[in-house]
Amino acid sequence: MSPIQGFDPELLLKAQGIRGLLLDVDGVLTDGSLFVGEAGETFKRFHTLDGYGLRLLRLQGFVVMVVSGKDSAALRHRLQALRIDHLHLGADPKLPAAQSALAAAGLGWHEVAVAGDDWPDAPLLARAGLAFAPPSAHVEIRHLAHHVTAALAGAGAVREMCDILLAAKGQYVNAWEQALASKVGH
Repeated sequence: MSPIQGFDPELLLKAQGIRGLLLDVDGVLTDGSLFVGEAGETFKRFHTLDGYGLRLLRLQGFVVMVVSGKDSAALRHRLQALRIDHLHLGADPKLPAAQSALAAAGLGWHEVAVAGDDWPDAPLLARAGLAFAPPSAHVEIRHLAHHVTAALAGAGAVREMCDILLAAKGQYVNAWEQALASKVGH
């Protein structure tokens, strides 16, 4: 059974040299909502589609990095569960932290896809080999993006990005076939 998802050939061509994905968290891996409890604790909601997409990327040798302006125990717990390669939390401004993550991964900007949603992400998106934004991103960020996802932030947008990167490397069909054969599990 062949996969039904198709991808824009120009986007796939642009994504061919990408070896890493650098993500913002709020507004990309989450829908950007912040839930604050009585004691001031913050809750975030993550989507399993995004987590599984990141797992597939890592299995195919991609480096996954997170640079976020926020830091919390809940965020650290989720990102560690996802086995993110490089974490830079509480980064303000984000550019120095992103440059540090790329250096640690041995990647140049031309080899990295960046996903962001608001102005602090702009310097990263402008330098990226491939820039992604979810549809809820600020208008200026959507304008910088090479691809605005159909899926919403925190609801499969990162998975869509992962699928594009896998397809550009010719690995999407193989990953799908492995899933059908039950060779890749959660």
